[in-house]
Amino acid sequence: MRALLVSLLAIQPLFAELTVEQQKVPLEVDAPDASYTKIVLLAGSMSNKPGQHEYFAGCALLAKCLKQTERVWPVMVADGWPKNEAVLVGAKSVVSYMDAGQKLAWLQPDRWAKMKRLIESGTGLVAMHQSVEVPTAQAEEFKSWLGGVWQADNGCRGHWDMSFGQPNTHAITANTTGFDAPKDGWLFNLHFAPEHVTPILAGTVPDNVRKTPDAQSHKGRNEVIAWTYAPPGKARAFGFTGADLHSSWRIPSQRQLVVNAILWTAGLDVPAKGAPIALDDAEFAKNMDRKIFQPKKKAKP
Repeated sequence: MRALLVSLLAIQPLFAELTVEQQKVPLEVDAPDASYTKIVLLAGSMSNKPGQHEYFAGCALLAKCLKQTERVWPVMVADGWPKNEAVLVGAKSVVSYMDAGQKLAWLQPDRWAKMKRLIESGTGLVAMHQSVEVPTAQAEEFKSWLGGVWQADNGCRGHWDMSFGQPNTHAITANTTGFDAPKDGWLFNLHFAPEHVTPILAGTVPDNVRKTPDAQSHKGRNEVIAWTYAPPGKARAFGFTGADLHSSWRIPSQRQLVVNAILWTAGLDVPAKGAPIALDDAEFAKNMDRKIFQPKKKAKP
């Protein structure tokens, strides 16, 4: 048992509290009045290697961008779920950026039920990177919220260079162009709803990452990486399976697309020139998780 514990410590990050820098980011600060468009950003807990799954830092960047649109109020939440659930009341959109599957922070029944009530009341949903995956038991319901869901039976994932042509025409693609995203992490070959899904970004994936029989049967097909979902009379949703690497937020068109999409899911009109997304270069190095890995111990002879 002791040997197993040592082995696990060698590969698992030592989780720590928020860094001093992260503690300066206002958390769970509600909108000053109900007239603001409140957007709740659920940033997942620490995960993966430095520069990957930087959920807190990524949400902090998105919050800075969203604040640049008049009367939009982003609410930052750490560890995937608010300690004060009252901040969810009146949210026009909820952004989920975290580890998912069985690790999804809002998977437990009471939290899932709260998300369901929000979406049924018209609150938009944005799911990024691994947040497009839920356990099989919740997959159909989640698909009815997001328009797509990643499942292990068909879905594939991995890291490779992606090149996107001009995004499909949609309100959320204002001021975007095609872009390259080197070595980012992607999920593809999702289960999509039969109607009201609009592919936004699609690109070629290497054949060697097509690990499931269904994916292998579609060699050469461009795979959907981002999409919108807008069933009539229901909440809007946006899914994007990239953003594994924190550095990808430096790509202007990716940042523009996601910020536009968040505003769109909140029911706002996206400006013809795109939402403001200006950031100083120094911002991209802020609020990173403290990820400390234990060196592997040599086996005794």
